Amino acid sequence: MRLQGKTVIVTGAARGVGRACALAFSREGADLALLDVCGDIPGVPYPLGTASQLDHTARLCREQGAAVLTAAADVRDLPALRAVVDRVCDRFGTVDVLVNNAGVAAPSGKPAHEFTEDEWQVMLDINLSGAWRMTSVVGPLMVARRTGSVINVASTAGLVGYRHFAGYAASKHGLIGLTKATALDYAPLKVRVNALCPGSIRDDSRVEGRMLSEIARSLGLPVAEHEETFLQSQPMNSLIEPEDVARAAVWLASDESARVTGSVLTVDGGFTIR
Repeated sequence: MRLQGKTVIVTGAARGVGRACALAFSREGADLALLDVCGDIPGVPYPLGTASQLDHTARLCREQGAAVLTAAADVRDLPALRAVVDRVCDRFGTVDVLVNNAGVAAPSGKPAHEFTEDEWQVMLDINLSGAWRMTSVVGPLMVARRTGSVINVASTAGLVGYRHFAGYAASKHGLIGLTKATALDYAPLKVRVNALCPGSIRDDSRVEGRMLSEIARSLGLPVAEHEETFLQSQPMNSLIEPEDVARAAVWLASDESARVTGSVLTVDGGFTIR
């Protein structure tokens, strides 16, 4: 198992990509600290992860043999994040891998100059500053041991523009910039920092508050029509599954990618090649 003896923190772990990553890491022998906000946030037009969903993720991971700690934590709250990481260290000793997956998408249906400051700020504060906060807490633990892997879950929206998604695109472009700059900071200290850029991810019909469905609803579109729009833009004509992203995350977390840092790995069915 590629992650035997490793401790991994995953934010946004209640469902979707976060849950898929947690399950993939547990299959590879990792111990896990699973975080999610466990509540809704004003300005985000769909339900966010819940405590029951986070507990379900933890239960699935324990069934695969992982030791699991869970915490309700908002990545906008730095003192709370410090307290959670202290709990992780008390339980597991240290942190080997950090997956900054927590993120939100709030399409406005309007151009950038019509955003309210709150609409703009919620994207940056969670998607970009949230990753910085987690890294600022966990990074020193990795630097002290001269080992570690930080994986930032960005998006193809961090590589190209999306109409009426200015806040989201800006936050994900910023996350890629943070990835590259932090990778340079940490490279001499043997800590790796990389980004994953998923394309449009298929909804899990079993999970309440599905992002793609809720975004379609907020734009006044049928879900099938919204999905078809994304499918037409992908050379492989397939939406991305959460497990596709999780497999890439396992590789970046493992020693198989020991000389990989500052990379931006797309998992997008070929969307960004044209």
